[in-house]
Amino acid sequence: MIYGKLLIDYLMEGMKSKTERRLIFLKINRSQLKVKFNETLKAVFPILAIVLLLCFTIAPIPPGILLLFLIGAVLLTVGMLLFNVGVEMSMTTMGERVGTIMTKSKKLWVIILISFVMGFIITMSEPDLQVLAQQVSAVPNLVLIVAVAAGVGVFLVIALLRMLFGIALSHLLVFFYLVVFGLAFLVPRDFLAVAFDSGGVTTGPMTVPFIMSFGIGIAAIRSDKHAADDSFGLVSLCSVGPIVAVLILAMIYHPEQSEQVSEAILAASNTVDLWAQFTSGFPEYIKEMAVSLLPIVVFFGVFQLISRDITKKALIKIGVGLVYTYVGLVLFLTGVNVGFMPAGNYLGQTIAGLPYAWIIIPIGMIIGYFIVLAEPAVFVLTRQVEEMTSGAISAKAMGISLSIGVSASVGLAMIRVLTGISILWLVIPGYAIALILTFFVPKIFTAIAFDSGGVASGPMTATFLLPFAMGACEALGGNIITDAFGIVAMVAMTPLITIQVMGMVFKLKESSRRKVVSGKEGQIPLEAFGDMEIIEL
Repeated sequence: MIYGKLLIDYLMEGMKSKTERRLIFLKINRSQLKVKFNETLKAVFPILAIVLLLCFTIAPIPPGILLLFLIGAVLLTVGMLLFNVGVEMSMTTMGERVGTIMTKSKKLWVIILISFVMGFIITMSEPDLQVLAQQVSAVPNLVLIVAVAAGVGVFLVIALLRMLFGIALSHLLVFFYLVVFGLAFLVPRDFLAVAFDSGGVTTGPMTVPFIMSFGIGIAAIRSDKHAADDSFGLVSLCSVGPIVAVLILAMIYHPEQSEQVSEAILAASNTVDLWAQFTSGFPEYIKEMAVSLLPIVVFFGVFQLISRDITKKALIKIGVGLVYTYVGLVLFLTGVNVGFMPAGNYLGQTIAGLPYAWIIIPIGMIIGYFIVLAEPAVFVLTRQVEEMTSGAISAKAMGISLSIGVSASVGLAMIRVLTGISILWLVIPGYAIALILTFFVPKIFTAIAFDSGGVASGPMTATFLLPFAMGACEALGGNIITDAFGIVAMVAMTPLITIQVMGMVFKLKESSRRKVVSGKEGQIPLEAFGDMEIIEL
């Protein structure tokens, strides 16, 4: 990829004609768009097919809701395409440059201050956080948002200091999750699911690309052999901060048990109603995403004025990328909130109301397997993992491992909906297994696994899987707060196990390969293995 870019730059510089340069540039962009469009279709089409199959078999839904879903799928596809192009052009570059320049200053107080401010601002910009705040009536919205943002800022500083001082990620994860579970026993039961969900929703499409690129930028100036391993793990620690913040707030505000009132499902009875729902949604998300992106743009602008490290050409590219990102997120969020949320809620109600309600478990697992691939931030993670490991950990292997993990998590979440068991009975053993594995798998797999947990639980989970669980819970007469909420936390937990199991498989294959190669010392590099040799799923 790097050599291809260098070749393109060389050809572009060698051409005298502006027309020729523009033609080549357009050709390259069209090729990139075609690849990303195919990737997006592969991610969205299975979800579309599953929902349509359910609609025409065991779970019929009104035509109005189906039309909303279909239009939402189109908006989602176009939005994801633009978002992926925009992130690569803007957010990735911004994060890498900020991380590199900041670390070069070699002033610890500057690094700590900028890291905290950046984590705070980016979290405040995360649209999913606004949704979470509205769902927690016991705590004022602004108080919750500021507390969660501060939690991310503090833990981003901790993650950065870990990279700079070479502290083992596994030791920090064990310590902080022990703190989390200690606090969990001190807060009301109704608040547990919301607290664990907060860790997932705050690492969304705005936060993940910037933070991950930030880590890569910091690692780039390090010359030691563990630099690549340490470039991952920032998202994992940042996911802990919101959980701790919300649990502390629960101890301060002492929220009482309350019933969650589900919103009425609005179906379009005619084409005018259909158009009205989307036209009412667009202005909301246009404003919301403008407010979300503005702090990041201002932060980077101030940073650029101080450092003056980025060329005019690069700044123009970043500006165009930000426009792509903005438009993509507006289309994506409108599609999933207006189109997917009603369909998810209605499907959950219908399937749970069947005489054989248990079927919601395998159906949920199938939906979970495919829906994670439609998460915008998953594209960012799998691409960066593949690039940082030179293809040794392929995007395909990452995608399969994530799908298996999310499938298992949705199945467990549906069991909770059917039985009403406490989330602690699942998250304590799950995180215990994940933390134990950290001591037996290669460091890079631990960092990637815990990053994957935060990435997997994004907008698709919040706008389709959560309404799906809420609809099912409502049909069964359960407590939505305690039984439906927590699905985001489950989605964030299981990839920690599946990705590390992938690392365990790799480690065993590496040991086997060492035995075969006689007379040679040292580790066999990741690059020596093909994708199918690393993991066979």
